[in-house]
Amino acid sequence: MSFIFDFATRGRRRNDADYRNALALLNSMSAADRADIGIKQADFTRIAREMTRR
Repeated sequence: MSFIFDFATRGRRRNDADYRNALALLNSMSAADRADIGIKQADFTRIAREMTRR
């Protein structure tokens, strides 16, 4: 039972928050901005992972 309590009360890792912030940034861009850069929506997860590594 203590495992479930520890699992539920443990905070999120820093990388998780960075990943969500990177995805939010990519989603907030307009289609024209994304076309200028040359990225597609299917690439968002890969790009967000790369952004969190830096």
